[in-house]
Amino acid sequence: MCPPDDPSGPHECDMFAQDCPDGEKCMPWANDGGNAWNATRCSPVVDNPAQPGDMCTVEGSGVSGIDSCDLGSMCWDVDSETNTGTCAPMCTGSEASPVCDDPDTTCINVNDGAIVLCLPLCDPLLQDCSDGSACYGIQESFTCVPDASGPMGLYGDPCEYINACDPGLFCADATLVPNCQGSAGCCSEFCDLDDPACSGAGQECVAWSDNPQPGMELVGGCAIP
Repeated sequence: MCPPDDPSGPHECDMFAQDCPDGEKCMPWANDGGNAWNATRCSPVVDNPAQPGDMCTVEGSGVSGIDSCDLGSMCWDVDSETNTGTCAPMCTGSEASPVCDDPDTTCINVNDGAIVLCLPLCDPLLQDCSDGSACYGIQESFTCVPDASGPMGLYGDPCEYINACDPGLFCADATLVPNCQGSAGCCSEFCDLDDPACSGAGQECVAWSDNPQPGMELVGGCAIP
């Protein structure tokens, strides 16, 4: 899914500009055969395409860059067994000034510009996302993205991706979690600065951001200071 550190890869087109030929759209894909989007490509727009919020299908896998959504949207939260998901709107505007039409969403721009989507805002302490998704910190916002933790994702488990931890947890740098070895990161807890509580030895509830988004001033993360 979305790695903590954005990988770079060749971009055939620009997600904001949507500068592909008529009948095609700029889409993220994994050009290395992996499971994370690392590049962009021009893909055909199907006849009678699905609209944002509609069910959609992908060709091959969720990172193939080929789906049944209309220009300006992509198939998101794809079930690997059925290759079905939901069309999510892409951000418009520009990288410097991204735009999302729905005020309850925010633009996430990750994977070196391969992913630019308008996704729901959320509260990591309430974990108020829909079933199958969890609230994670992405860039300067808290956003609902698919929970990809599977059987792992418990406190202290190794993690590589932002959404590799269970709801209520986040992928923290290995130096911030006790006994986190052999991995770039391990799952740690979100915490409330007004009622700080952390499970890990030596961890404290520290402010998530020096400049938090409105309403998120009490959100912290459990970390070894």
